[in-house]
Amino acid sequence: MTLTVAIDGPAAAGKGTISKAVAAHFGFAHLDTGLLYRAVGAKVIAGQSPIDAAQTLDPSDLEDDSLRTATVAQAASEVAVIPEVRAALVDFQRTFAARDGGAVLDGRDIGTVICPDADVKLFVTASAACRAERRYKELAGKGHDVTPAGVLADVQERDKRDSERAAAPMVAAEDATLIDTSDMSIEQAVAAAISAVGTARHN
Repeated sequence: MTLTVAIDGPAAAGKGTISKAVAAHFGFAHLDTGLLYRAVGAKVIAGQSPIDAAQTLDPSDLEDDSLRTATVAQAASEVAVIPEVRAALVDFQRTFAARDGGAVLDGRDIGTVICPDADVKLFVTASAACRAERRYKELAGKGHDVTPAGVLADVQERDKRDSERAAAPMVAAEDATLIDTSDMSIEQAVAAAISAVGTARHN
């Protein structure tokens, strides 16, 4: 059985946590597609050209702990606007989505560009202020030197760049189920996502 779940949304809305929980609940494979761009960004920081980095990406490149740093995140957002980089990573994602046993992919353009025929599409979002507060607590908790205002500005800048880029802008698919996590606990958000996927499986 192949069942593809596409989960999109902006940074710090909770889609990564929700995606992992959905995959674990149903026994599906999970791919954080943002890690693909982070891995390319990390290679660019190390001196590779963006296009070459994307074309030679290996699954093992996604296991580097340094991919979660703010510096790599910034590089990822910058390489993600390059059409040739996105094209090189499309095949990687579509192959993963078609695997037997079901797959959950989360990112910015899964339901609109990568897997427009996905069996389930979710768009997980939250207010910029709410997402910035979450990201600030996460970064500060890890000892990063950040301020609430600085994190909010970063979130808003990234939203603008992701939603206004020419290639595959971040936008909810017309047939996506919207989950706004602003006033939800993570348990409530996960339950809503699992319910949506469960309904699709039985239709």
